[in-house]
Amino acid sequence: MELRVKVWGCRGSIATPSPLHVKYGGNTTCVEVDAGKQKFILDCGTGIRNLGQHLMENPVDHFDILLTHTHWDHINGFPFFAPAFVSSNKFNIHAGHLKDNGGIQKVFETQMENPLFPVPLQAMQAGIDFHDFYSGEILEIAKSKSIRVITAGLNHPSGATGYRIECGGKSFCLITDTEHIEGKLDENILGLIEGADLVLYDSTYTQEEFKTRIGWGHSTWNEGVKLCRTAGVKRLGIFHHDPDHDDVFMDNLARDAAQEWDGAFVIEENMDFLVQ
Repeated sequence: MELRVKVWGCRGSIATPSPLHVKYGGNTTCVEVDAGKQKFILDCGTGIRNLGQHLMENPVDHFDILLTHTHWDHINGFPFFAPAFVSSNKFNIHAGHLKDNGGIQKVFETQMENPLFPVPLQAMQAGIDFHDFYSGEILEIAKSKSIRVITAGLNHPSGATGYRIECGGKSFCLITDTEHIEGKLDENILGLIEGADLVLYDSTYTQEEFKTRIGWGHSTWNEGVKLCRTAGVKRLGIFHHDPDHDDVFMDNLARDAAQEWDGAFVIEENMDFLVQ
């Protein structure tokens, strides 16, 4: 059973459609994971629109959407997700930070209500089921004993969830959005990513930028390197790029990160991985 990952959006905070953001991409967070025959979609940023067009041409009638959290840049592509308007499709939406705060369905309904959006959630003809859980749970959604979905809570305003998907002895983790505490490695994250083959980590800020953005809920690639080396991770994908970091900036960052640790690299939109 293979574990495959494709990045449809890796920008953070707001989409950046400009000629200065071509190489690394301007779409916000959306990651497609194929674990054997089971499909997972992590987050519904603007990248999910392009994923939706792909799925219209390559239909999959059942999948699970796993949400890290519901800040705008992680859900605002969902109203443009074409498979949600196809009546034969069925999928589940899972979130780990809202069980005691109204639930995930309420957020998706509100996002598509007037005066925020002209088409209501009820116009989507697919069979959509919403599921709330507590971050830290192992989700009982795998179709095979060779697949596991493990979660952990992250340090982010209003809460967020990190995910680990295991399949056939391989493992992939998405850790975004999260803020580290200087000089203290996050035990939740270390436990989740231990021995993982590929980790995408929230690297929104440089170390200098981070000093003036305490409390904003994001981290640095430097912290990602520390966590991954400590946890015995094989590869670190630098992820959730700040909208002010254009291609030239990211090229320089990629060089610095590779010099720090040869397991670190910068994620580009449309990257496709067979996790090994």
